Amino acid sequence: MIARLSLTARLTLLFTMGSGAVLLALGGLVGGAIEHHFEELDRAELTGKLQHARHLIGQVETPAQLERLSGPLGDAFLAHHDLVVRVLGPQREVLLATPGVQPPAQVPVAQEDLAPVPLWTWTQDGRSYRGLAASFPTAMATRVEVAMAIDSGHHDAFLRTLQRSLWLFVACAVLSMGLLGWFAARRGLAPLRAMREQAAAVTAQSLDRRLPAQAVPAELADLAATLNEMLERLEEAFRRLSDFSSDLAHELRTPISNLMMQTQVALGRPRDAESYRAILESNAEEFERLARMIADMLFLAKAENGLAIVHREPVDLAREVRDLFEFYEALAEERGIALALDGEGVVQGDRLMLRRALNNLLSNALRHSQDGGQVRVSIHRQDGQLRLSVENRGETIAAQHLARLFERFYRADPSRQHASGEGTGLGLAITQAIARAHRGEVSATSARGVTEFSLRLPA
Repeated sequence: MIARLSLTARLTLLFTMGSGAVLLALGGLVGGAIEHHFEELDRAELTGKLQHARHLIGQVETPAQLERLSGPLGDAFLAHHDLVVRVLGPQREVLLATPGVQPPAQVPVAQEDLAPVPLWTWTQDGRSYRGLAASFPTAMATRVEVAMAIDSGHHDAFLRTLQRSLWLFVACAVLSMGLLGWFAARRGLAPLRAMREQAAAVTAQSLDRRLPAQAVPAELADLAATLNEMLERLEEAFRRLSDFSSDLAHELRTPISNLMMQTQVALGRPRDAESYRAILESNAEEFERLARMIADMLFLAKAENGLAIVHREPVDLAREVRDLFEFYEALAEERGIALALDGEGVVQGDRLMLRRALNNLLSNALRHSQDGGQVRVSIHRQDGQLRLSVENRGETIAAQHLARLFERFYRADPSRQHASGEGTGLGLAITQAIARAHRGEVSATSARGVTEFSLRLPA
């Protein structure tokens, strides 16, 4: 039930319960202190009267004086209407007793010192009494027991009135503290409500909005900063998703348009079998392009969501590079490009995935290398990692393009988008996904006509 309460209600409830507990404890402390004070007053008064009775009893020297002791004791104590007295002789005979009141038969009796003897209480006819008893010696070496009690009804009445006043005060104070706590919690949580309203205003069209971290209390500043960081990530992800959707639509439109146009042209008039065969071969190339693009997108989706399965095995990078050199040897000789390899190294990873990454880097270098140039692959250890670099000479890539080379469908030169049979524009993005799946990274540098792609993997 409490879990469904609002934060303001929880704070108000806790504040009210806490203040109520403090006020109740304070009321109990005050009531106990006053009751203890009344008890001490009664003890002091009874002690004084018992001391006076001791003085009178101590002057008794004969049995005749003992029989007449009730006279001076009665004159001294019976005149007090709120005082109850009972005097017992050496044989427990009653020498003096307040009429109409019967103290308990067995009460604690002090012999000399009255301090350690507790006060005893009893109730009769709706009236409360608090008493003290002591045994005093006479001059005849006998002892007389004196019990005195004070009517504590006026003290009890005062305590009851005080308790009612305290309860009323506590109730009003708790109510007031509850209202004050609600107001304080409401005002204290106002920045949180403001943050909620500002966050509610964030939509897909206004992801650039940020929460004012400097305008909120220190306790909420970290929350505002974290939410702003989340909004930045969402804005970046949404931007990339929008760009990707646009690029994907653009990339798919071209082969589909080609297929539709060729099919419509083929259906425009009757043709011979050879013409239909040529059109089908052309369509097959477009279908293959679409299939590669879909397969690459599926691989990227799996890699970015941690679903790309990496089969760990020793992979000799130099051997893989030499195998790729053999594959591209004819293309390199046609353009007069020399292929060179320096160094060697072995990593733990998925051989097919790493071969695909190396193939993407090598084909990219060959595609953008100048005729008669050289593509050099270097493998060496650096800072506990194995670094494989692919270097070629060609056009310098501008700095603003380097950071985006590994984005999907991104090309530094859009005019060459489909020139010379280039791929789907996903090769470098796939290379980066493979590197990250192997806890590595890939980067690119370009200066003075030399472009270098570096693949770093755990050694």
